[in-house]
Amino acid sequence: MSETLHIVCPHCDAINRVPAERLVDQPRCGRCRQGLLTGKPIELTTQTFSRHVERGDLPVLVDFWAPWCGPCQMMAPQFEHAARLLEPRLRLAKVNTEAEPHLAAQFGIRSIPTLVLFQGGREIARQSGAMGAQDIARWAASQIGR
Repeated sequence: MSETLHIVCPHCDAINRVPAERLVDQPRCGRCRQGLLTGKPIELTTQTFSRHVERGDLPVLVDFWAPWCGPCQMMAPQFEHAARLLEPRLRLAKVNTEAEPHLAAQFGIRSIPTLVLFQGGREIARQSGAMGAQDIARWAASQIGR
């Protein structure tokens, strides 16, 4: 019997059950019919954060950033490229700390950019400072053991 994973849709936030071996087959959301794995970071808000981080079975790598931050702007295309490298093993997401100060405070974000890796709804690793796509992918994969 194959393992079934809960994947939260990046478009409508519906929770979908997907057999693990089907993750590479571009699964679609049962509600909105859009792709569940886009190869792009998703934007999380206070309203959507817990659903994606706590209810989905994929580890979630979150980039806490701000629009005025130079290193954040430099890292943004690298983080987007890392999403293509890491999906379907991980979901990549971004939190704008200016728009979502509650989330930044909740997770004690003191400097940006800061990457926080969540698995099973819990923080398992954290890294501050701008990184290249390969470094992001290597660091995240080493933290989840895949």
